[in-house]
Amino acid sequence: MQKRIIGHIDMDAFFASVEERERPYLKGKPIVVGADPEGGSGRGVVSTASYAARVYGIASATPITKAWRLCQDAKENGNPACVFITGGFGKYGKASKEVFSIIEKNIPVVEKVGIDEGYLDLSFCGSFKKAENFMTKVQKEIKRSTKLSCSIGIGSNKLIAKIASDFKKPNGITTVTEGRTEQFLEPLPLGKLPGIGPSALKKFNALNVTTIKDARALSWTELEDLFGSCGFSLYEKLRGIDRREVRTEKDEAKSIGKHHTFSVDTTDFDEVFSVLRAQSKTILSRMKRNGFRGFRTAVLTIRFSDFLTMTRSSTSKVVLSTQKQLETKAMKLMLPFFEKKGNPRSKKVRLVGLRIEKLEW
Repeated sequence: MQKRIIGHIDMDAFFASVEERERPYLKGKPIVVGADPEGGSGRGVVSTASYAARVYGIASATPITKAWRLCQDAKENGNPACVFITGGFGKYGKASKEVFSIIEKNIPVVEKVGIDEGYLDLSFCGSFKKAENFMTKVQKEIKRSTKLSCSIGIGSNKLIAKIASDFKKPNGITTVTEGRTEQFLEPLPLGKLPGIGPSALKKFNALNVTTIKDARALSWTELEDLFGSCGFSLYEKLRGIDRREVRTEKDEAKSIGKHHTFSVDTTDFDEVFSVLRAQSKTILSRMKRNGFRGFRTAVLTIRFSDFLTMTRSSTSKVVLSTQKQLETKAMKLMLPFFEKKGNPRSKKVRLVGLRIEKLEW
């Protein structure tokens, strides 16, 4: 039986690196790509921060107002001023195509999961050592051809590969062989495990559980008591178990979605639903333009004023194809967030997003 070897490739500070490539005089400067800071009163978040900006404490998803303050503080302390760029997603998309054309030329099975990252099935290499040598060559080809660097993780599954790709940034390769999975995972803080957010960390911290090794001492039933139906999935993740296959776009159609950040946080149901109706219209239009006849899953994302982000989804047994059907799904998914049970503190809504999945030709 062929050994399973999976890679994860993650471009280094991608948007900022594209800006540096386009304007070499920016190289080495603290670059923040994201929403317009509007002099410290802007809304939205940071998409990417260059490594020079990360020294100031700025990272992806940092609120743009906080990024602005951190930059001002750094400047007052004699450090270089930040360069804020609202970004041009057309050029980022073009750069992404350059990178993935090289990857897909070298690797038969590639699953692109974002504009700047993807999973690779490297099982054809035959061994972890050969996979690392092979990916070193691909990494160098990407750098030579595009002037952009990437970091790569190699492991026995997607989970391990993704965690590993973050280990030697920028421009590094980390390989975790099958026999080293436990040794690799156990010392890591729980926040390194994909899917462990602030809410889960708070529950773990209350039990004085801070590392993956600590959490592995909890039984499956204890994890289910803490996290409900997600408990078993978490139990497997803590042990480095991930059965997901690398799937190409031909295997599984992409999702189509849209999100909206309100200029002022709101608790107005009608205002939020009005946005969802507009999103439904746009999403269905894009779906039909791309040649799909319908969808089966609708996913709603809500971000509250305290940046807590929650997602609910619903999958239909039959294919749905009309705007009215998507609006109805969206309303049913949204209602709990406006009820006491789903939102006991009546927190205001900052962002709402809607997307469709399981698209059908």
